[in-house]
Amino acid sequence: MSQLPPIEPDLNQAAADATRAADTTDAQSNLELKEIEGLSQSRIVLRRFLRHRGAMISAGILLAIVVLAFSSEGIDALGLKIPGWWHYNYGQIADVTNGGVPSWRHPFGEDSLGRDMFAVVMRGAQQSLMIVFIVGIISLVIGVVIGAASGFFRGWIDTILMRFTDIVLVIPLIVLTATLGRNFGARGSLILAIVLGLASWTALARLVRGDFLSLREREFVDAARVAGAGPWRIMMVHILPNAIGVIIVNTTLLMSATILTESAVSFLGFGVQFPDVSLGSVIGQYQAAFQTRPWLFFWPAAFIVIISLTINFIGDGLRDAFDPRQKRALNKAARKAASASREKARAAASQNVSEQTAQ
Repeated sequence: MSQLPPIEPDLNQAAADATRAADTTDAQSNLELKEIEGLSQSRIVLRRFLRHRGAMISAGILLAIVVLAFSSEGIDALGLKIPGWWHYNYGQIADVTNGGVPSWRHPFGEDSLGRDMFAVVMRGAQQSLMIVFIVGIISLVIGVVIGAASGFFRGWIDTILMRFTDIVLVIPLIVLTATLGRNFGARGSLILAIVLGLASWTALARLVRGDFLSLREREFVDAARVAGAGPWRIMMVHILPNAIGVIIVNTTLLMSATILTESAVSFLGFGVQFPDVSLGSVIGQYQAAFQTRPWLFFWPAAFIVIISLTINFIGDGLRDAFDPRQKRALNKAARKAASASREKARAAASQNVSEQTAQ
């Protein structure tokens, strides 16, 4: 009967691998802690966010779209009129040249009335971006106030606020905005933005409530009560900063969904009304030309997709920056040090296994 081979080297190899993995993890953790040593929480979050490549690229693209839209067509809102550098206005009608095909003079082409599509798309991007940011601000304020009060005070306050939230939540958003937009849409996109903001805060309120229910039981809240802090000071100064990550991340995701909702409402003809335009209304206006003149449909659709994706990637970067459980990216020097530590641990483990095998 043949003798079974000894298993000690395999066990030693497994132990060496585990030791090497533990040493590598400890080295990376120590390097990360050394990088953020002495920095405030806001500086740590900013540092992590700036290292998120997807978020930074998206932020650059979104900033470029904002600058392009508002500088090319200028600003014409709330009585403020600032001319832009583009030589056509979104409402200007001229003779159609070359069948409206895109050219150097009209890079996005022309419609059948002779309107320059670059000017129309830039004006639509202005309105859509304005709606997105107004909805984000309104939803942020309402959602945080209702969610914080409900989660902190609990009891009958929680019951009333959550039942009110449930009532708003079951109202179909598109139906509500379509109904009100039909009556007030002619006054501009500001009404549509306010309506969307007043109906979009419910999910954020529920998330903030859940965070406040958890955080109000922590030791630092008890210490603040013992020190004599009032309820609103505890909420705003002690609990809110610890929930800011959830709030900011979900606000960005809400803004990303808002541009799709606004586009859907305007596409159906209930959003921004003529003579003004938004990206959704441009798509709805030229949907019949998709087969014959696709450039009238392509550019506003492309801007909707790009804006939505960039806001989503920025939200992902903020989530990774605020969540301490996410794996952090080290800088170049730290990566070299971590790599050297891994090689050193690997060499030591290999030498130990060789010595034990020889014995």
